[in-house]
Amino acid sequence: MKKENAWKKYTENDVEKLNVLCDDYKKFLDVAKTEREATTEIIKRAEKKGYQDLETYIKENKKILPGDKIYVNNKGKAVALFHIGTTPITEGINILGAHIDSPRIDLKANAIYENGGFAYFDTHYYGGIKKYQWVTLPLALHGVVVKKDGTKIPIAIGEQDGDPVVGITDLLPHLATEQMKKDGSKLIEGEDLDIIIGNKPLKNDSKEDKEEVKNNVLAILKEKYNIEEEDFLSAEIEAVPAGCARDFGLDKSMVMAYGQDDRVCAYTSLEAFLEIEDTKKTLSCILVDKEEIGSVGATGMESHFFDNAIAEICALMGQDSHLAVRRVLNHSKMLSSDVNAAYDPLYASAMDKRNASEFGQGIVFCKYTGSRGKSGSNDANAEYIAELRKIMDDANVSFQLSELGKVDLGGGGTIAYILANYNVEVIDCGVGVLSMHAPWEVTSKADIYEAYRGYIAFLRNA
Repeated sequence: MKKENAWKKYTENDVEKLNVLCDDYKKFLDVAKTEREATTEIIKRAEKKGYQDLETYIKENKKILPGDKIYVNNKGKAVALFHIGTTPITEGINILGAHIDSPRIDLKANAIYENGGFAYFDTHYYGGIKKYQWVTLPLALHGVVVKKDGTKIPIAIGEQDGDPVVGITDLLPHLATEQMKKDGSKLIEGEDLDIIIGNKPLKNDSKEDKEEVKNNVLAILKEKYNIEEEDFLSAEIEAVPAGCARDFGLDKSMVMAYGQDDRVCAYTSLEAFLEIEDTKKTLSCILVDKEEIGSVGATGMESHFFDNAIAEICALMGQDSHLAVRRVLNHSKMLSSDVNAAYDPLYASAMDKRNASEFGQGIVFCKYTGSRGKSGSNDANAEYIAELRKIMDDANVSFQLSELGKVDLGGGGTIAYILANYNVEVIDCGVGVLSMHAPWEVTSKADIYEAYRGYIAFLRNA
């Protein structure tokens, strides 16, 4: 069953609100191209709305009361927000959860080398990418270098006017006969995704210097950032597409940008969450790292940082027990805010059109995302979906139910199953995306707006 395109229901006032939201969304994408940058921007926006660091409460042994607004900064790469309600927290939390990492290309620890008169960064790609899409693009470098004394040096090269960009070369078609015979997954090998960063040799009278181009780059980095080659051992630097988020389509109905999986859901979840001023039920918004590689690590959803934060909050509310934390989670409801593969007529053979999400038809609920026999899926129950249908209809939110491609073509992973392990009611719910995991992805402004509205409706009424 398909519903009407959301654009058809909008008044001029609706369109104005939509455009304001999407213009701000593009600004968010431009300043939050990595999980670290996203975390910084999220906390900045939360603090403007009165949210305070949980560490302050803990250090001061300050009692947490209804109405308090709290954030947890997990190692600068993930955030959990809490808005304490008037009903007991053990009656459950309404949770929005999204991830703020995206496919990209990371630098290896021993990053810089010279070959054939060029200086390169040696790389290791992160997440599921089509490697051939990342060549011949202008790339920017974002991240942090941490020196032995603990000094953190932020890196952002390639985004400002006058900044240089870097990139990965490809073989010209005239000489690519053998290359073009390869399977698409082997067209560009992972070890061939190294990034050119220089070609000019350092002026040096020493005839023994065999790496003049590399040393020239190192001299530039030393002068501008006070970085030595050894400092790359303790660095996290990501290569991402250079450039800003843009309106897409002659009608400006869409957004093209890097990292919309899953920052489109992170942004709409955050803005919906910050919109709520008064609440009976405690609310939470979790924005985490590492989803693209399995939600592992201390800053991924598999970490216990979220339930640890709930334990700290319960203790500061006078309920210092393991059982209290279990009761909170057992009675909670969640939207695992993650993107869905939107129907693309040019690739219709990969889609089940009747069960594919479509641009402009609103927020997407995905009952299960597992591949083939639903392997690894959460598979939300019918009772919960019925409740959500009523919430969306009562709020006049355009929504659709979808699967992620045809049954035997595989599916995608989200953080939904992890919260389901705590017996949380959870379903995947997000925005349809074209060209997902490509350097430049496309979303519908109507779907962005409906996701924002849908998340507000869920927080208020679930």
